[in-house]
Amino acid sequence: MIKYLGSKRRLVPVLQAVAASSGARSALDLFTGTTRVAQAFKRLGMEVTAVDLARYVEVFARCYVETDAAEVDERELDDALAHLNSLSGSAGYVTETFCRRARFFQPFNGERIDSVRDAIASNYAGSPLEPVLLTSLVEAADRVDSTVGLQMAFVKQWAQRSYKRLELTAPHLLPGTGRALRGDARALVGTLGSFDVAYLDPPYNQHRYFTNYHVWETLVAWDSPAHYGVACKRLDARDPATRSDFNSKRTMPSALADTVSSVDCGLLLLSYNDESWVTVDELERMCSHHREIVTLSFESARYVGARIGIHDPSGAKVGTVSHLYNREYLVVAGAVTTVRRAVAAAMAAHPGARSPAPREEPSASRRR
Repeated sequence: MIKYLGSKRRLVPVLQAVAASSGARSALDLFTGTTRVAQAFKRLGMEVTAVDLARYVEVFARCYVETDAAEVDERELDDALAHLNSLSGSAGYVTETFCRRARFFQPFNGERIDSVRDAIASNYAGSPLEPVLLTSLVEAADRVDSTVGLQMAFVKQWAQRSYKRLELTAPHLLPGTGRALRGDARALVGTLGSFDVAYLDPPYNQHRYFTNYHVWETLVAWDSPAHYGVACKRLDARDPATRSDFNSKRTMPSALADTVSSVDCGLLLLSYNDESWVTVDELERMCSHHREIVTLSFESARYVGARIGIHDPSGAKVGTVSHLYNREYLVVAGAVTTVRRAVAAAMAAHPGARSPAPREEPSASRRR
Protein backbone atom coordinates (compact mmCIF):
# COMPACT_ATOMS: atom_id res chain seq x y z
CA MET A 1 0.00 0.00 0.00
CA ILE A 2 1.21 3.49 -0.81
CA LYS A 3 1.64 6.24 1.78
CA TYR A 4 -1.75 7.96 1.88
CA LEU A 5 -3.39 10.79 3.77
CA GLY A 6 -6.38 9.57 5.79
CA SER A 7 -5.43 5.92 5.43
CA LYS A 8 -7.57 3.67 7.61
CA ARG A 9 -4.85 1.07 8.14
CA ARG A 10 -5.37 0.99 11.93
CA LEU A 11 -9.15 0.94 11.60
CA VAL A 12 -9.30 -1.94 9.11
CA PRO A 13 -9.51 -4.69 11.78
CA VAL A 14 -12.48 -2.87 13.31
CA LEU A 15 -14.26 -2.43 9.99
CA GLN A 16 -13.60 -6.03 9.04
CA ALA A 17 -14.95 -7.27 12.39
CA VAL A 18 -18.04 -5.07 12.07
CA ALA A 19 -18.77 -6.26 8.53
CA ALA A 20 -18.27 -9.88 9.52
CA SER A 21 -20.63 -9.49 12.48
CA SER A 22 -23.41 -8.36 10.16
CA GLY A 23 -23.19 -11.42 7.91
CA ALA A 24 -22.90 -9.08 4.92
CA ARG A 25 -22.39 -10.57 1.48
CA SER A 26 -22.18 -7.33 -0.49
CA ALA A 27 -20.28 -4.14 0.32
CA LEU A 28 -19.81 -0.61 -1.01
CA ASP A 29 -16.63 1.39 -0.39
CA LEU A 30 -17.68 4.78 -1.73
CA PHE A 31 -14.47 6.81 -1.29
CA THR A 32 -12.13 3.88 -1.65
CA GLY A 33 -8.70 5.59 -1.88
CA THR A 34 -6.00 2.93 -1.65
CA THR A 35 -8.78 0.23 -1.55
CA ARG A 36 -7.46 -0.96 1.81
CA VAL A 37 -10.99 -1.27 3.27
CA ALA A 38 -12.43 -2.72 0.05
CA GLN A 39 -9.76 -5.40 0.17
CA ALA A 40 -10.61 -6.19 3.78
CA PHE A 41 -14.24 -6.70 2.79
CA LYS A 42 -13.23 -8.80 -0.21
CA ARG A 43 -11.17 -11.06 2.07
CA LEU A 44 -14.41 -11.83 3.90
CA GLY A 45 -15.81 -13.19 0.65
CA MET A 46 -18.03 -10.19 -0.08
CA GLU A 47 -18.91 -8.87 -3.52
CA VAL A 48 -17.37 -5.37 -3.29
CA THR A 49 -18.02 -2.20 -5.28
CA ALA A 50 -15.23 0.38 -4.98
CA VAL A 51 -15.81 3.98 -6.11
CA ASP A 52 -13.49 6.97 -6.33
CA LEU A 53 -12.91 10.02 -8.51
CA ALA A 54 -9.18 9.58 -9.12
CA ARG A 55 -7.73 7.72 -12.09
CA TYR A 56 -4.97 6.14 -10.04
CA VAL A 57 -7.54 4.87 -7.53
CA GLU A 58 -9.54 3.30 -10.34
CA VAL A 59 -6.38 1.39 -11.29
CA PHE A 60 -5.92 0.19 -7.69
CA ALA A 61 -9.57 -0.94 -7.58
CA ARG A 62 -9.32 -2.73 -10.91
CA CYS A 63 -6.25 -4.52 -9.55
CA TYR A 64 -7.36 -5.38 -6.02
CA VAL A 65 -11.16 -5.45 -6.27
CA GLU A 66 -12.09 -6.42 -9.84
CA THR A 67 -9.24 -8.80 -10.57
CA ASP A 68 -9.76 -12.39 -9.47
CA ALA A 69 -6.45 -13.88 -8.36
CA ALA A 70 -7.62 -17.28 -9.55
CA GLU A 71 -7.94 -15.97 -13.10
CA VAL A 72 -4.44 -14.46 -13.29
CA ASP A 73 -1.71 -16.45 -15.03
CA GLU A 74 1.04 -16.17 -12.41
CA ARG A 75 3.79 -17.15 -14.85
CA GLU A 76 2.64 -14.49 -17.31
CA LEU A 77 2.62 -11.89 -14.54
CA ASP A 78 6.05 -12.92 -13.27
CA ASP A 79 7.46 -12.79 -16.81
CA ALA A 80 5.98 -9.32 -17.35
CA LEU A 81 7.45 -8.02 -14.09
CA ALA A 82 10.83 -9.56 -14.86
CA HIS A 83 10.83 -7.90 -18.27
CA LEU A 84 9.88 -4.50 -16.85
CA ASN A 85 12.51 -4.74 -14.12
CA SER A 86 15.18 -5.56 -16.70
CA LEU A 87 14.62 -2.41 -18.75
CA SER A 88 17.33 0.22 -18.97
CA GLY A 89 16.28 3.66 -17.88
CA SER A 90 15.52 6.31 -20.47
CA ALA A 91 14.81 9.92 -19.53
CA GLY A 92 11.31 11.14 -20.39
CA TYR A 93 8.51 13.18 -18.84
CA VAL A 94 8.91 11.82 -15.30
CA THR A 95 12.67 12.40 -15.27
CA GLU A 96 12.41 15.94 -16.59
CA THR A 97 9.38 16.99 -14.57
CA PHE A 98 9.54 15.09 -11.29
CA CYS A 99 13.32 14.64 -10.93
CA ARG A 100 14.95 17.73 -12.47
CA ARG A 101 12.33 20.47 -12.20
CA ALA A 102 10.97 18.96 -8.97
CA ARG A 103 12.66 16.42 -6.70
CA PHE A 104 10.16 13.64 -6.11
CA PHE A 105 12.51 10.91 -7.38
CA GLN A 106 16.21 10.63 -8.00
CA PRO A 107 16.91 10.87 -11.75
CA PHE A 108 18.13 7.29 -12.12
CA ASN A 109 14.77 6.07 -10.80
CA GLY A 110 12.88 8.63 -12.85
CA GLU A 111 14.48 7.17 -15.98
CA ARG A 112 13.40 3.69 -14.94
CA ILE A 113 9.83 4.88 -14.27
CA ASP A 114 9.74 6.44 -17.75
CA SER A 115 10.93 3.23 -19.40
CA VAL A 116 8.59 0.96 -17.47
CA ARG A 117 5.57 3.18 -18.02
CA ASP A 118 6.24 3.39 -21.77
CA ALA A 119 6.56 -0.41 -21.92
CA ILE A 120 3.24 -0.92 -20.11
CA ALA A 121 1.56 1.48 -22.53
CA SER A 122 3.08 -0.28 -25.55
CA ASN A 123 2.68 -3.91 -24.52
CA TYR A 124 -0.16 -4.20 -22.02
CA ALA A 125 -2.66 -1.38 -22.67
CA GLY A 126 -6.19 -2.80 -22.48
CA SER A 127 -5.03 -6.20 -21.23
CA PRO A 128 -6.09 -7.82 -17.93
CA LEU A 129 -2.53 -7.29 -16.68
CA GLU A 130 -2.54 -3.52 -17.26
CA PRO A 131 -4.08 -2.48 -13.89
CA VAL A 132 -1.92 -5.02 -12.05
CA LEU A 133 1.30 -3.74 -13.63
CA LEU A 134 0.32 -0.09 -13.18
CA THR A 135 -0.42 -0.75 -9.52
CA SER A 136 2.94 -2.46 -9.18
CA LEU A 137 4.67 0.55 -10.76
CA VAL A 138 2.93 3.13 -8.55
CA GLU A 139 3.70 1.11 -5.42
CA ALA A 140 7.32 0.70 -6.51
CA ALA A 141 7.63 4.44 -7.16
CA ASP A 142 6.13 5.18 -3.75
CA ARG A 143 8.84 3.07 -2.11
CA VAL A 144 11.61 5.24 -3.61
CA ASP A 145 10.07 8.72 -3.50
CA SER A 146 11.37 11.68 -1.49
CA THR A 147 8.24 13.02 0.20
CA VAL A 148 6.46 12.63 3.53
CA GLY A 149 3.52 11.11 1.68
CA LEU A 150 1.95 14.10 -0.05
CA GLN A 151 2.97 15.41 -3.46
CA MET A 152 2.30 19.06 -2.75
CA ALA A 153 6.00 19.25 -1.87
CA PHE A 154 9.17 17.18 -1.52
CA VAL A 155 11.76 17.04 1.23
CA LYS A 156 14.71 19.42 1.13
CA GLN A 157 17.32 16.65 1.25
CA TRP A 158 16.91 13.33 -0.56
CA ALA A 159 15.06 10.79 1.58
CA GLN A 160 17.15 7.71 2.34
CA ARG A 161 14.73 5.41 0.51
CA SER A 162 15.13 7.44 -2.70
CA TYR A 163 18.63 5.94 -3.18
CA LYS A 164 17.13 2.47 -3.59
CA ARG A 165 16.62 1.06 -7.08
CA LEU A 166 13.03 1.01 -8.32
CA GLU A 167 11.85 -2.60 -8.28
CA LEU A 168 8.40 -3.83 -9.28
CA THR A 169 6.83 -6.67 -7.30
CA ALA A 170 3.56 -8.54 -7.76
CA PRO A 171 0.60 -7.02 -5.89
CA HIS A 172 -1.10 -9.31 -3.39
CA LEU A 173 -4.17 -10.22 -5.42
CA LEU A 174 -7.30 -11.66 -3.83
CA PRO A 175 -9.68 -14.37 -5.02
CA GLY A 176 -13.14 -13.26 -6.07
CA THR A 177 -14.43 -10.40 -8.18
CA GLY A 178 -15.94 -6.99 -7.64
CA ARG A 179 -16.58 -3.66 -9.34
CA ALA A 180 -14.28 -0.66 -9.79
CA LEU A 181 -16.03 2.57 -10.75
CA ARG A 182 -14.58 6.04 -11.30
CA GLY A 183 -16.80 9.04 -10.73
CA ASP A 184 -18.21 11.51 -8.24
CA ALA A 185 -19.69 9.68 -5.25
CA ARG A 186 -22.61 12.08 -4.93
CA ALA A 187 -23.58 11.59 -8.56
CA LEU A 188 -23.10 7.81 -8.65
CA VAL A 189 -24.44 6.64 -5.32
CA GLY A 190 -28.09 6.50 -6.37
CA THR A 191 -27.26 4.29 -9.36
CA LEU A 192 -25.22 1.60 -7.60
CA GLY A 193 -27.93 -0.64 -6.19
CA SER A 194 -28.42 -2.07 -2.71
CA PHE A 195 -25.70 -3.34 -0.36
CA ASP A 196 -25.58 -5.21 2.92
CA VAL A 197 -22.91 -2.85 4.25
CA ALA A 198 -21.66 0.52 2.97
CA TYR A 199 -18.51 2.31 4.14
CA LEU A 200 -18.07 6.05 3.55
CA ASP A 201 -14.78 7.83 4.25
CA PRO A 202 -15.26 11.24 2.58
CA PRO A 203 -12.60 13.99 2.31
CA TYR A 204 -12.17 15.99 5.53
CA ASN A 205 -11.04 19.40 4.32
CA GLN A 206 -10.13 21.66 1.39
CA HIS A 207 -7.04 19.70 0.38
CA ARG A 208 -7.79 17.71 -2.76
CA TYR A 209 -6.44 14.25 -3.46
CA PHE A 210 -6.18 15.31 -7.11
CA THR A 211 -3.35 17.67 -6.14
CA ASN A 212 -2.09 15.75 -3.11
CA TYR A 213 -1.30 12.81 -5.42
CA HIS A 214 -0.93 14.49 -8.80
CA VAL A 215 2.18 12.45 -9.63
CA TRP A 216 0.19 9.20 -9.45
CA GLU A 217 -2.60 10.79 -11.51
CA THR A 218 -0.08 11.66 -14.24
CA LEU A 219 1.68 8.32 -14.05
CA VAL A 220 -1.60 6.51 -14.69
CA ALA A 221 -3.01 8.94 -17.28
CA TRP A 222 0.42 9.10 -19.02
CA ASP A 223 -0.59 12.28 -20.80
CA SER A 224 2.49 14.50 -20.23
CA PRO A 225 0.40 17.42 -18.92
CA ALA A 226 1.49 21.03 -18.71
CA HIS A 227 2.31 21.87 -15.11
CA TYR A 228 2.84 24.76 -12.74
CA GLY A 229 4.56 25.60 -9.46
CA VAL A 230 7.53 24.13 -7.65
CA ALA A 231 5.76 20.78 -7.25
CA CYS A 232 4.92 20.66 -11.00
CA LYS A 233 1.23 20.04 -10.40
CA ARG A 234 -0.95 19.25 -13.37
CA LEU A 235 -2.33 22.38 -15.02
CA ASP A 236 -5.81 20.89 -15.06
CA ALA A 237 -5.74 21.04 -11.25
CA ARG A 238 -6.88 24.64 -11.81
CA ASP A 239 -9.92 23.43 -13.75
CA PRO A 240 -13.15 23.69 -11.68
CA ALA A 241 -14.12 20.27 -13.04
CA THR A 242 -11.39 18.69 -10.90
CA ARG A 243 -12.81 20.20 -7.71
CA SER A 244 -15.28 18.40 -5.49
CA ASP A 245 -18.13 19.65 -3.33
CA PHE A 246 -16.53 17.65 -0.54
CA ASN A 247 -13.50 19.99 -0.49
CA SER A 248 -15.46 23.17 0.23
CA LYS A 249 -16.59 24.14 3.72
CA ARG A 250 -19.66 25.78 2.18
CA THR A 251 -20.81 22.81 0.08
CA MET A 252 -19.46 19.77 1.92
CA PRO A 253 -22.17 19.35 4.60
CA SER A 254 -25.02 19.26 2.09
CA ALA A 255 -23.03 17.07 -0.32
CA LEU A 256 -22.33 14.55 2.42
CA ALA A 257 -25.93 14.63 3.67
CA ASP A 258 -27.24 14.02 0.14
CA THR A 259 -24.81 11.17 -0.37
CA VAL A 260 -25.57 9.47 2.96
CA SER A 261 -29.31 9.68 2.36
CA SER A 262 -28.90 8.10 -1.09
CA VAL A 263 -26.93 5.07 0.04
CA ASP A 264 -29.12 1.95 -0.06
CA CYS A 265 -27.69 -0.37 2.58
CA GLY A 266 -28.55 -2.44 5.62
CA LEU A 267 -25.57 -1.26 7.69
CA LEU A 268 -23.96 2.15 7.21
CA LEU A 269 -20.43 2.89 8.41
CA LEU A 270 -19.39 6.55 8.19
CA SER A 271 -15.85 7.71 9.04
CA TYR A 272 -14.89 11.22 10.01
CA ASN A 273 -12.63 12.99 12.51
CA ASP A 274 -12.49 15.92 14.89
CA GLU A 275 -10.58 18.14 12.44
CA SER A 276 -13.43 18.19 9.93
CA TRP A 277 -16.16 20.70 9.12
CA VAL A 278 -19.11 18.89 10.69
CA THR A 279 -19.84 17.77 14.24
CA VAL A 280 -20.75 14.32 15.50
CA ASP A 281 -24.33 15.49 16.06
CA GLU A 282 -24.53 16.62 12.44
CA LEU A 283 -23.16 13.30 11.23
CA GLU A 284 -25.75 11.43 13.26
CA ARG A 285 -28.56 13.61 11.91
CA MET A 286 -27.44 12.70 8.39
CA CYS A 287 -27.98 9.04 9.34
CA SER A 288 -31.36 9.65 10.98
CA HIS A 289 -33.24 7.52 8.44
CA HIS A 290 -31.70 4.47 10.16
CA ARG A 291 -33.34 2.97 13.25
CA GLU A 292 -30.25 2.79 15.50
CA ILE A 293 -27.14 4.98 15.53
CA VAL A 294 -23.97 4.60 17.58
CA THR A 295 -20.82 6.69 17.16
CA LEU A 296 -17.48 5.26 18.25
CA SER A 297 -14.25 7.22 18.46
CA PHE A 298 -10.62 6.14 18.28
CA GLU A 299 -7.45 8.04 19.10
CA SER A 300 -5.23 8.27 16.03
CA ALA A 301 -1.76 9.66 15.35
CA ARG A 302 -1.87 12.61 13.00
CA TYR A 303 -0.33 12.55 9.54
CA VAL A 304 3.48 12.49 9.60
CA GLY A 305 3.75 15.93 7.92
CA ALA A 306 1.85 17.48 10.80
CA ARG A 307 4.19 15.81 13.29
CA ILE A 308 7.29 17.03 11.46
CA GLY A 309 6.06 20.63 11.57
CA ILE A 310 6.47 23.62 9.26
CA HIS A 311 9.83 24.77 7.90
CA ASP A 312 10.87 27.89 6.03
CA PRO A 313 12.66 27.76 2.62
CA SER A 314 16.04 27.53 4.36
CA GLY A 315 14.97 24.43 6.24
CA ALA A 316 14.61 26.11 9.63
CA LYS A 317 11.65 24.98 11.69
CA VAL A 318 9.06 27.68 12.26
CA GLY A 319 6.09 27.62 14.62
CA THR A 320 5.09 24.73 16.83
CA VAL A 321 3.06 21.59 16.28
CA SER A 322 -0.36 22.11 17.84
CA HIS A 323 -1.20 18.46 18.58
CA LEU A 324 0.02 14.99 17.65
CA TYR A 325 -3.24 13.02 17.86
CA ASN A 326 -6.85 13.43 16.79
CA ARG A 327 -10.07 11.49 17.20
CA GLU A 328 -11.36 9.31 14.40
CA TYR A 329 -15.12 8.79 14.46
CA LEU A 330 -17.07 5.83 13.14
CA VAL A 331 -20.82 6.28 12.91
CA VAL A 332 -22.59 2.90 12.85
CA ALA A 333 -26.22 3.01 11.67
CA GLY A 334 -28.82 0.43 10.76
CA ALA A 335 -31.29 -1.94 12.37
CA VAL A 336 -31.14 -2.16 16.17
CA THR A 337 -29.83 -5.70 16.49
CA THR A 338 -27.39 -5.28 13.59
CA VAL A 339 -25.87 -2.11 15.06
CA ARG A 340 -25.56 -3.54 18.55
CA ARG A 341 -23.86 -6.62 17.19
CA ALA A 342 -21.54 -4.43 15.11
CA VAL A 343 -20.62 -2.24 18.08
CA ALA A 344 -19.79 -5.29 20.19
CA ALA A 345 -17.55 -6.57 17.39
CA ALA A 346 -15.85 -3.17 17.09
CA MET A 347 -15.16 -3.00 20.82
CA ALA A 348 -13.71 -6.50 20.77
CA ALA A 349 -11.45 -5.64 17.82
CA HIS A 350 -10.34 -2.32 19.35
CA PRO A 351 -10.78 -2.15 23.15
CA GLY A 352 -9.70 1.51 23.05
CA ALA A 353 -12.83 2.51 21.12
CA ARG A 354 -15.29 4.66 23.02
CA SER A 355 -18.36 6.76 22.45
CA PRO A 356 -17.79 10.54 22.31
CA ALA A 357 -18.99 12.70 25.20
CA PRO A 358 -21.56 13.06 26.58
CA ARG A 359 -22.39 9.38 25.96
CA GLU A 360 -19.73 7.30 27.70
CA GLU A 361 -20.90 3.84 26.62
CA PRO A 362 -21.57 2.64 23.06
CA SER A 363 -24.79 1.03 24.25
CA ALA A 364 -26.19 4.51 25.00
CA SER A 365 -27.15 4.86 21.37
CA ARG A 366 -29.85 6.91 19.74
CA ARG A 367 -32.88 5.25 18.22
CA ARG A 368 -34.77 6.83 15.35
